[in-house]
Amino acid sequence: GFSEAIRLPVIDQIAGLFYRFATGYARRVVNSKKLALATIVVVCGVTGVATWAFLPKLEYLPEGNRNLIIARIATPPGYNLDAVREIAANTFQRLQPNLWQPGTEPVQDADGPVKMSRFWFVIRRGFTIAAGAAVDPSRAKELIPIIRRAIFQEPGSRGFVFQTSLFGRGFGGGRNINLDISGPNLNDVLEVAGRANQIAAQMFPRSQGNQIRVNPGLQNASPEIRLVPDPRALSDNGMTAKELGQTVDAFNDGLRVAEVTVGGNRMDLTLMGPDKYVSRTESISNLPVVTRSGLVLPASSLAKIVVTSSPDQIRHLERVRTVTLGIRPSRAVALEVAMDQVRTDVMEKLKADGLPPGISLNMGGTADALTKTFDSMLLNLFLALVIVYLVMAILFESFIYPFIIIFTVPLATAGGVAGLTILNTFRFQALDMLTLLGFVILIGIVVNNAILLVHQTLIHVREEGMSATDAIMEATRNRIRPIFMSTLTSVFGMLPLAIFPGAGSELYSGLGSVVIGGLSLSAILTLLIIPPLLSLFSFSLKPKNIEAPADVVNSPAE
Repeated sequence: GFSEAIRLPVIDQIAGLFYRFATGYARRVVNSKKLALATIVVVCGVTGVATWAFLPKLEYLPEGNRNLIIARIATPPGYNLDAVREIAANTFQRLQPNLWQPGTEPVQDADGPVKMSRFWFVIRRGFTIAAGAAVDPSRAKELIPIIRRAIFQEPGSRGFVFQTSLFGRGFGGGRNINLDISGPNLNDVLEVAGRANQIAAQMFPRSQGNQIRVNPGLQNASPEIRLVPDPRALSDNGMTAKELGQTVDAFNDGLRVAEVTVGGNRMDLTLMGPDKYVSRTESISNLPVVTRSGLVLPASSLAKIVVTSSPDQIRHLERVRTVTLGIRPSRAVALEVAMDQVRTDVMEKLKADGLPPGISLNMGGTADALTKTFDSMLLNLFLALVIVYLVMAILFESFIYPFIIIFTVPLATAGGVAGLTILNTFRFQALDMLTLLGFVILIGIVVNNAILLVHQTLIHVREEGMSATDAIMEATRNRIRPIFMSTLTSVFGMLPLAIFPGAGSELYSGLGSVVIGGLSLSAILTLLIIPPLLSLFSFSLKPKNIEAPADVVNSPAE
């Protein structure tokens, strides 16, 4: 082993100053109940106010840095495949400065514009998707405004562009707010959705990186042909509206008659009319309808043909027609803040202005998941505190000493918030659910320092017969070194999680900063809070009764 200890002059001097301060402080508070009580109130009050003031707003889950940007494009109604292909060709042309040249390897210049390793279009009925990936995955977010400008320069095109999340799917990934507007009358639903969209566009400007979409659209832009049965004409020809509808279905997509078994396979038996009758919209009025008497009449003689418009799709939520306003706030706006804005500035304003009968507003999406997850996390925190308290009560055979020890948990919470605040001065880190797990971890760690002080105090009182005052002071002197040795090893072990960037750092850097901050501050504040607490509860510190040995017999003096 080493013949002598390694000396670090500066650290030794700082440690010596802190040692003298801690022991001197313990001497003062244990000799004055008023000072002890005042110290507890001040320390708890300051840490509580600081926690409340600096606690960040909640997020759901980190998005990560997945190297995939997706743009979902809604083209104007009536665009055919050739028109959408032209949009794709124009987009490729605008993205040429950011695309690689055929026959060469994609290379990213350090100072040049962000380059894409791949970019593609997917055209399907009802929607169009464009997607791209960066050569340098760390610069993938820079593609969002570039792709947005390239696509939405097309007249009438709308939609949204976002980086895909590790934990979420669809619009908004892991941080979207859905405002569901439901009601029995579609026109009323669309009217309220239009008002909500206008208010949301003012609260969440697209110029600041916010994205809003309405699903389905606000306009009845798809052409629709309706056959309104004529009751008198049907009655005169001995037909029902159902029979007329079945005839029209046969000429449209086909009428399912029965299910048959062919070669062991079940197949639908479908009745279909010739395609020539539905080749054009105008042909619908001339569809032949056979009456019960055998007459063949055109559909226009039995029903009124109405040409109108309708939405691209009809959504239902719990069997009620629904239009969903999807809001994806920018990264600069915490999800909890955006939820409050939607609740107060959009929903409450709509209700104040008046809603048509039967219209209901509900918030969903990630916002709903955040509320449920946070409530569950609070329950887990409470259960962790109860379990830790009961375990210590069993070990100490007392309910008082665990109560003293559990006081260090709020101090660790303040340290965790401080660690997260310091990290945010260098790079943004939200208080998401993974980061919140750091506070659960702290509950089982920070009590160790307080356990050392309380246990050592009990040893001095019960086994060595010291007074409560001397025992508290001696335990403080003896346990300063072990407390800081265990704290420093834990802090330096967790430090890489908090400070080193790289792939996946967004997932664990927040958790690391919370644990580091909580451990660091609680190590100091434990020495400030435990001695005065032990002093206030010194009435419970009593030595064990020492019985005389059985072989000693008291006899009168000779």
